[in-house]
Amino acid sequence: MTRLFVDAWDPAYGASFEGGDGPASPSTAQVDTDAELPAAEWRPLEAPGGVRAPDVVLLVDGVRRIDAGLWTEEEDGTSFPGLAASYAAGVVRCDLGRGAAELAGAQVARGLFTASPSAADVVAGQIHYRVHQVSGSGEMSKLPVAIQRPLTALEMEISGVARTDGDLLIVDGPLRQRRHLPRTLGFVKRQEGKYLSPQLYTVVTALRAGQRSPVFRLGTAWGGWSWYLRLPGAGGAPWAGIVRVECSPDLTIEQAVELADLSLVTLPRFASTSYKDPRAPQNLIPIAGLERRLRSLLGDARLLHRALLLATARLN
Repeated sequence: MTRLFVDAWDPAYGASFEGGDGPASPSTAQVDTDAELPAAEWRPLEAPGGVRAPDVVLLVDGVRRIDAGLWTEEEDGTSFPGLAASYAAGVVRCDLGRGAAELAGAQVARGLFTASPSAADVVAGQIHYRVHQVSGSGEMSKLPVAIQRPLTALEMEISGVARTDGDLLIVDGPLRQRRHLPRTLGFVKRQEGKYLSPQLYTVVTALRAGQRSPVFRLGTAWGGWSWYLRLPGAGGAPWAGIVRVECSPDLTIEQAVELADLSLVTLPRFASTSYKDPRAPQNLIPIAGLERRLRSLLGDARLLHRALLLATARLN
């Protein structure tokens, strides 16, 4: 008999996984699945009894918002689309010994993203949209992707100020340009790329809360060591509550396994619950609170849109 499950995620956010049976997009990445255990010996793993969570955990995230779409008019009569965007990054410091969490830092920036060679900053009173030149034709549909690089740089800056010896930094999303950061984990909530064989994915879907898959290595441009784990509080669907975690490819397999075990005794402590968060349990509690705080710092979208209208009118 076919079993039916309701995804715990609010459908407004899409799905916690893509496709009905897990990640749907086959990856072309070279994958070494024999790194920690031979593929034939894969099984759900638990952290050794002596592994303890670090005293301090830092969780960093960023948010972004499109404030307005723009068009330039060049001297030769051509036009380029542009986006005025606000984005913010912040870091939450969780002291597990005291059971306390606090905002350790937050910063807001604004940018004008366009391929126009002549575009300049837009200033409206104290509001400053710094121009970011985008390579290529600058199609409007591709401009939102350009916001990610300065947002990632802002996340790195804000988290670097907050770090202390012995802490663990958790990045919401893939590591990308942050692969060089010490004791850092990338936390991937939504599973899209299909990296493993169907046989190995049966091990992943067999995970219980607090268990992980063996560590494997991804050979992509942004690759590194990776593993899956299941958070507590998920429903009974095969992929409910499963996240993928990353660490730096510069580490040895022994160091990667140490971080994988550390993630098992750390990440479940922050898992959200469905009655509090529509993306439970993957949207970690400190991250959810940080996102709300950062969005409030972006400012009133209507006032910013009006400020952009007035500022551009003065330039014409």
